[in-house]
Amino acid sequence: MPRLVPSATRIPVPGNKQIEEYIGRVNTKDSAVSIAHMHSPPGWSEPGQQPEFDEYTVVLKGSLRVESKNGVLEVKAGQAVIAPRGEWVRYSTPGPEGAEYIAVCLAAFDPASVHRDADGDA
Repeated sequence: MPRLVPSATRIPVPGNKQIEEYIGRVNTKDSAVSIAHMHSPPGWSEPGQQPEFDEYTVVLKGSLRVESKNGVLEVKAGQAVIAPRGEWVRYSTPGPEGAEYIAVCLAAFDPASVHRDADGDA
């Protein structure tokens, strides 16, 4: 039988980024996939990371910058980006609008498997 997810759980994170997890380890106790609605303000950035999961991101509003060892992508509203597991990436929203986006992680996001840079550099 289908299972209703009545609401998201807000995940506390440093800074002023907001994460609302609909499906994942916190809200539904799923480890196979996580689906979250992200709100990143202008000027937000996070350290680089080399996660053990694939991440699929659909930008709904604004623009998301995705850096990798091979270059930089500016992902705008209506576009998507795929970051394969094991590849170093860094996400930021340097533009004046910030970004609103949906992030899907296979397997579910887990702080222990994201492997963030200690100093913010690649």
